[in-house]
Amino acid sequence: MSVKENLEKIEQRIVAACEKAGRSRDNVRLVAVSKTRPVDAVLEAAEAGQILFGENRVQEAQNKISQCPPSLHWHLIGHLQTNKAKLAASGLFRMIHSVDSEKLLLALDEYAAVPLPILIQVNVSGEGSKSGCAPEEAAALVEAANACSQVEIHGLMTIPPFTPDPEKARIHFSNLRKLRDELQAATGTPLPELSMGMSHDFEIAIEEGATFVRVGSDIFGGR
Repeated sequence: MSVKENLEKIEQRIVAACEKAGRSRDNVRLVAVSKTRPVDAVLEAAEAGQILFGENRVQEAQNKISQCPPSLHWHLIGHLQTNKAKLAASGLFRMIHSVDSEKLLLALDEYAAVPLPILIQVNVSGEGSKSGCAPEEAAALVEAANACSQVEIHGLMTIPPFTPDPEKARIHFSNLRKLRDELQAATGTPLPELSMGMSHDFEIAIEEGATFVRVGSDIFGGR
């Protein structure tokens, strides 16, 4: 199937999940994960109406963004090393989903020339191979973000352990939403965004409150 047809199927799935959860379709945004994909694939998705794309690596994104229409929106969704913070904060991205330490947070704040929306990545499962701060560290990061001049904290992100049964990811999505609610109450900080859910489990994530779902293979096909 074409990228356009795949996007149409994803849209149908998002609409159905929103209806099941009693949520407005307008409250969920699709991030087309274009990491490792060629520029032609991005352009094909853009031609079909997709505006928001997610990249994992700053330098790959920089090269790709330079070859794409300026009307597209780009989010950084992959792990970000502090030594790449200057480039990441240079205006390439409208949001960074993967801030997981105060050191990275402060580096982004130092280098950002304009307000930079970010999400704090939380390792809610405690899986050793996953990036993200521990849930008990998130409050300190929210407070640190509130003290920044350029970085703006908008919410949380997580990547649960992969499981063939998407229902088993529900507990991790639910735990991120509960943590968000606790952090809002404890810090007085609005945290409207939850970035969670990928190709195989985003319906469950939407049921649990996702506002961004990150979908790659179901749009662009297997690698």
